[in-house]
Amino acid sequence: MISISEKKCTGCSVCTHVCPHGVIGMEGSIARLLYEDRCIECGACQLNCQQGAIFVTKGTGCLVSIIKEDILKIKEKGCG
Repeated sequence: MISISEKKCTGCSVCTHVCPHGVIGMEGSIARLLYEDRCIECGACQLNCQQGAIFVTKGTGCLVSIIKEDILKIKEKGCG
């Protein structure tokens, strides 16, 4: 889960560019979590926020993404 501090966010929009799934967008001059269901909790937004306005609480998002990727690889190769 991602939380964005409105008080710390300066609207630089770096987080919107580093997010691999386009989860964060700008509403006016504040970054907002727009697509929570797409977030894989990779932490790219938090690592690149120089203001310390973004906090990522690790949950199951990253695990789900890894499992989904592995399943797709198996489908490509085929079974047996």
